[in-house]
Amino acid sequence: METVQLRRYVLEPGRMADFLAWFPSVVPVREQFGFRVLFALTEHEHNSFTWAVAHDGDEAAFLAAEEACNASPERARAFEAFPRVIASFEIGFATPAL
Repeated sequence: METVQLRRYVLEPGRMADFLAWFPSVVPVREQFGFRVLFALTEHEHNSFTWAVAHDGDEAAFLAAEEACNASPERARAFEAFPRVIASFEIGFATPAL
């Protein structure tokens, strides 16, 4: 079983490059806790960034791994350089539709 979470961020106008320069620094941190980035896409005309991250197990296992990741010193280091450009976001678990 795999659990997938979709994360969609609307960024402040003109700040996409700042976010994209920072984003790769957080991927290895997620991977240390068993997460896999399935895709990461931008919509420049809407200033949005959408990505999907998967983890083995159910939602409870995903949330436990996310909690451990969020509390880690590795994540804290990655977020020292976070550009703080997210104007709004939507995060939720996804299931296959086809």
